Amino acid sequence: MNTFLQIGLRQQAIFIPDALLNTDKQYVTPTTALLVANLAKLGFGISEPLLFALQHTSPAYQATILETFREVMGVNKNWTPLVKNWLIPTNENIADHIITYFTNIFGGAGTTLPCGHIIPPNTFPLERYNGCPFCGTPFVAGEIENFKQGSEIRVLELWTAGDATTCLNDLLVSKTALDATQIDSLKALLTALPLPAVKIGMKETLMTVIDTLISKDEAQQAATLFTTPTDILRYLWYKHTGFLQIIEPKTILKRQAKNNQHIGIAAKTKVQHAAALKLKYSRKDGLMVASWLHSLPMDTTSMCEIMHPKRNMWVRFIRALRLPEFSQRKGFSQLRTLMDKFYQQDYTVWQGHVNHFRLRYDINSTMELLKQRPGLFARSLFANILWFGAAPVTAAFAEIVDKVPARLLLTLQMYATYYFDKTTTRAVKPLGGVGKTVPGNKLLAMYDDQQLQDMQQAVTDLCILAMKKRFAAVKTTAKTIYIAPALYKIPLPIGDRSEQIQDLPAALIGTRYAIKGDKICLFMEWGKGLPEQHLDMDLSCYIAYDSKTDICSFSRLQTTGCLHSGDIRSIPNMIGTAEYIHIDIPALAAAGARYVTFTCNAYSEGAITPNLVLGWMDSKHPMKVSEKTGVTYDPSCVQHMVRITRGLAKGLVFGVLEVATREIIWLEMAFDGQIIQQLDLKNVTSILKKLDSKLSIGELLYAKATAQQLEIVDNLQADEVYTMQWALNTAAVTQLLTD
Repeated sequence: MNTFLQIGLRQQAIFIPDALLNTDKQYVTPTTALLVANLAKLGFGISEPLLFALQHTSPAYQATILETFREVMGVNKNWTPLVKNWLIPTNENIADHIITYFTNIFGGAGTTLPCGHIIPPNTFPLERYNGCPFCGTPFVAGEIENFKQGSEIRVLELWTAGDATTCLNDLLVSKTALDATQIDSLKALLTALPLPAVKIGMKETLMTVIDTLISKDEAQQAATLFTTPTDILRYLWYKHTGFLQIIEPKTILKRQAKNNQHIGIAAKTKVQHAAALKLKYSRKDGLMVASWLHSLPMDTTSMCEIMHPKRNMWVRFIRALRLPEFSQRKGFSQLRTLMDKFYQQDYTVWQGHVNHFRLRYDINSTMELLKQRPGLFARSLFANILWFGAAPVTAAFAEIVDKVPARLLLTLQMYATYYFDKTTTRAVKPLGGVGKTVPGNKLLAMYDDQQLQDMQQAVTDLCILAMKKRFAAVKTTAKTIYIAPALYKIPLPIGDRSEQIQDLPAALIGTRYAIKGDKICLFMEWGKGLPEQHLDMDLSCYIAYDSKTDICSFSRLQTTGCLHSGDIRSIPNMIGTAEYIHIDIPALAAAGARYVTFTCNAYSEGAITPNLVLGWMDSKHPMKVSEKTGVTYDPSCVQHMVRITRGLAKGLVFGVLEVATREIIWLEMAFDGQIIQQLDLKNVTSILKKLDSKLSIGELLYAKATAQQLEIVDNLQADEVYTMQWALNTAAVTQLLTD
């Protein structure tokens, strides 16, 4: 797959090399016309500038474009479910499974299938199945039969080498943490393009850059990018585990053990998981890290204080890297001092001083310490307001508010109402954990409703005033601004980040998709490239009513408004398999359903398998189900899809249908659960409430327009234009966060 083509598709565009943009042919060649027709089958249209650029490309490059799009859209995958024309139920029941079970145990008459199971007569209607209805093993691989059923066309734009360079710059300077899709794009762009001389915005981004430099044998240049010991620890852990955040070993082991609990995994396998996290480094690696630590532009006392929160991990790394040995070498005096101070704990910890004065209710000393570190002050602002009261804390915070990153200010403004609410339960996600709900701060009970409203207002006013001052300070010659209406429905890329890859134009968690038709179809495909084996992934949905709940899953294939295509528990050799759920929105609305939550679970051992693809299809026109094979997938109908790369999730929520508004809210929430019944709907409702409290891109642009006295107009002829195409590059959106 062409890297630039894949990244361009994420920007809803096609990459054309600059060398092909210099000719002046103005007619459409036959091969270009064929490419356009094939892309239309996949649900994509072509803009006029892109069409002119495409006609200058060679047939070989056009074939590469088409093959890349076909691969991304999964055209060559096996989308065959267990049941043929599964919209007509097979009416299988538990009695069929019990009779078949005893027939296979004690023997009896019936049809013997390729998997070896005997299906007794008058049980499962075998003519309706593509595989074994008893063990869920498919035997058939069907083709996609229906194309171009989609009622909407994604119009692709031209993407050039200049756009790729701009995208790389935006990713590097992004003022919020990059999601999995952006990190994947960043890695590919860094491999193909030179590293620009820009200030890298986030620590996770820095790790990706450092890893690229080291892979190119430029460790010396990488060393100049480290500023604290935590940067070095983060990089070492990223190389060892693949996690850009420092998730502690005990957390990883706990999640892996929980993912395997249901099958009574042996102690030997638990030991294997622990062994995989053990550290082992060569002397060359040890010398490299020793040089990095020795060269850090910090005093050793400050370095020890920074290392203290992860002391246990540092002890393991110090031993594995033989740092005490290297510290004795000539020229490593700073490393020697660092090792002595760290092991003897000859240092003080700033947070310890804060806790000391805070517990003694010493407001002045606590505030003076917090003002030294504006970012940490911002992160503890709400708790300190409840502890000391709003007036002294907000007054102290106002003194340093100009030093606080804009992303933190906006986060405080967005979540103030959400936090200072006695009745709410908050949605949180511990590092490396799953989504949970926690009760409100116990100190909320000490205040009446009016006092809490005053706290909310104090935080909101302070943050909004600070942001308006920042916008007003930015010089501009513009007089008018255009803000696309759709931007008011897209949340700012702050806080929540996707851990899975989106190969279609990426969406931010909380983005709402309007449904064009009366029916949608969830899909899940997995197992391509893997040998035949038991690998049971389950596609399910959870239906919430006012006074009851319902499910549609492998245990309940048919229910009001939902139909499941059949439970597949084993994958065929190398080709993969698929499951679907058909959702009838009018039927759900008539029954009084409020929400439908889409989930995927790993029933088999471990977490959700990598390369599994999830999503949903929507079209104003009815979508057909194959009578012959049951294949329903049509790439032109795909509204959104994600690809699982890696992680620790046993269960994953990947969307919520709001029945009344006929909108699907894209979200990504991991949860512990082998089956959908283990999903806690309180977690889903809490995260939806949290998303509702987030500021949208449109609202931030409106604040910018107000602060800079720009006239908001309804046409694209404005001096500043902000469209949906602009918002596809979410890293560029973060440039609005003026610091």
